[in-house]
Amino acid sequence: MSDHSRIVYRDRDLYSFVTSRFIATLAIQVQSVAIGWQIYDMERTPLALGLVGLCQFLPMFLLTLPAGDITDRFNQRRVYSLAAALQALCSILFLALSVFRPHTGWMYYVVLVLFGAARGFAGPSGSSLLPFLVPPERFSRAIAFSSSFFTAATISGPALGGFLYGLGPVYVYSICIAGFVGAALIVARLGGRRFVPEKSQTNRYERVAEGVTFVRSRPVVLGAISLDLFAVLLGGATALLPIYARDILHVGPLGFGFLRSAPAAGAFFMAFSLTHFPIRSGVGAKMFATVAVFGIATIVFGLSTYYPLSLLALFVLGVSDMVSVNIRGTLIQLSTPDTMRGRVSAVSMLFIGASNELGEFESGTTAALMGTVPAVVAGGIGTLLVVGLWMKLFPPLRQVNKFADISVPV
Repeated sequence: MSDHSRIVYRDRDLYSFVTSRFIATLAIQVQSVAIGWQIYDMERTPLALGLVGLCQFLPMFLLTLPAGDITDRFNQRRVYSLAAALQALCSILFLALSVFRPHTGWMYYVVLVLFGAARGFAGPSGSSLLPFLVPPERFSRAIAFSSSFFTAATISGPALGGFLYGLGPVYVYSICIAGFVGAALIVARLGGRRFVPEKSQTNRYERVAEGVTFVRSRPVVLGAISLDLFAVLLGGATALLPIYARDILHVGPLGFGFLRSAPAAGAFFMAFSLTHFPIRSGVGAKMFATVAVFGIATIVFGLSTYYPLSLLALFVLGVSDMVSVNIRGTLIQLSTPDTMRGRVSAVSMLFIGASNELGEFESGTTAALMGTVPAVVAGGIGTLLVVGLWMKLFPPLRQVNKFADISVPV
């Protein structure tokens, strides 16, 4: 890299970007608490809460791949800023609904669909922007730095949302509006490298297909994404935490809260550690090892009837997951040319998002068929089997030693 190319990277751009993602994620978490409480107060059925997730998931699922194509054809900063502005508009609509207090929740669901669409565009554009703000040799550390703040927002957001909701929903949505607007303005002013899209004669569907084809043609990328997909799909123990808290560990709602926080606390600890001690060698082997640890921690949690051990297992689960996320994100971005970043990020987010949703469904269905503890243990064993199988199916991923060994195709 020439000296001239290094000049365009400014540390303040990374800090600004991380700040924008932090306040946007915090706003999402805060808003989710208020939405859940308000809709449940009106509808009083668990199905109503399920529809909250479904209304956001469907537009995200449908729009993520097209959003990746749009991100590759336009300025990522502009796409992300507009998506954050649309999220702010949704918070304004929620604020208006809180003031006028409708008797049913259908209008909230309509806004949630719009909010899910905004998140569908914010995901690929935000994920593909980071490589333009830091040089390649600092990218792994930058991902860990960004992940630590993202996880901190995930941990603190629900607690802040509960406190603000005690003051009133108007306070909640006012904070969310400020957060999304702030994120939009910060990203709009970022510097860093500028990506000039290449002119193409292909249509939209062909461009989206190019992203999928690229992932399939790169064993390192396909192996990393699919390994995470099946590990999360099979090891979805967190979906069954309410059953463990009430019927197995007998710790009540407060204990359940600590169980929910334990994986995020482990992820935050490891993300903070990776900013100071980034992974430098044995990248592929360490990814497989950490996914295996994820499976073992799932088995230990499934079998445990001792609350401190259960907390420790979930903490280790979060630690191992963060290492896997860090390696996967770095490998994908360093393997992807600028012209494909949005579409490849969209494919990755589609796989990971689907694994979270399907993992919860798989865990609940398996638990109903064979019992809670056997379902969790079977999921952990399945994760270990996937690790062994993927090591044979994707030797290029296993053999990656350093991130510098990854070449970006032209």
